[in-house]
Parts: sequence; C-alpha cells; structure tokens
Amino acid sequence: MFGPGDLRLVLLALIEQEPRHGYDLIKAIEALFGGGYAPSPGVVYPTLSLLADEGLIVGLEDATSKRVFTLTPFGKTWLDENRAAVDGVMQRMALAARRVSGEQTPEVVREAFHTLRQAVQMKPGGWSESETTKVVSTLMAAVREISEG
Repeated sequence: MFGPGDLRLVLLALIEQEPRHGYDLIKAIEALFGGGYAPSPGVVYPTLSLLADEGLIVGLEDATSKRVFTLTPFGKTWLDENRAAVDGVMQRMALAARRVSGEQTPEVVREAFHTLRQAVQMKPGGWSESETTKVVSTLMAAVREISEG
C-alpha cells in the first residue's frame, strides 16, 4: 500500500498531529483508509524503532505502560524540511483510500495523467530551481483540488 519510505513519513505526520502509541497509529491509518486497509504491527513497530534510533521520535511509557511517541526537536525540524514529501505521501494515501473503496478512475482521466507524466519526463532542457518549484506547486495544487473532490 505504501511506497518505499512512505510509512515512516505517515507515522511522523500522525505523531506530529498528536503523541500516539503504536496501536493508535495503526488505527489512525486504518481510519484514513476508511477501514479498507490497516498496516500490520510487524511493519509499524519496527518502523517506529527505526525512527527512534534516528532521533526523530522518542517513546515514553504512559500510565498504562504503553509507549507514547512524540517528535523530538530534530524530528520536527526534519519533518519541516521534508514537508513536500510528507504532503505528497498524505495526498497519495488519500487517493489510495478512494481506490480501496472501489472507486475507479475514468479512462479519459488516466490518459490525461499519462500525457502529463510524459510531458514532465520529456521536458526539453534542464530543470531550473524556479521551474521545479513552479511545477511542484502546480501539481500539488491539482492534487489538493482532486483530493477534495
């Protein structure tokens, strides 16, 4: 359901919203997918351990002996510096949730998407920083508009 590195970004984004323990994170992701998908504990808990080892989150036991994870200052800075990637994965997850629910993309929309992807990949010349920023901004605006229905 997630691409490489996507789950770690989702976990960080959810922990940024509020401190959570592993089960809460699994349930939050399941809710975002409308009940159509939930990551397994065998994927979530090792990812949380990795994030803690990297110094991005810290887990402290609460009164019920559950480890509640919060962002570290380094984790908050890292998340802010990688906001475009985080926003992208959250948008992809919202779109995947629609797909899991059984919605199908019309053929004409799939064709337009393939044309857009080809145009981006085959753009003549190099990519300046301003061109890159403009294209990313335009594409993310389209993603938001599509996701909001």
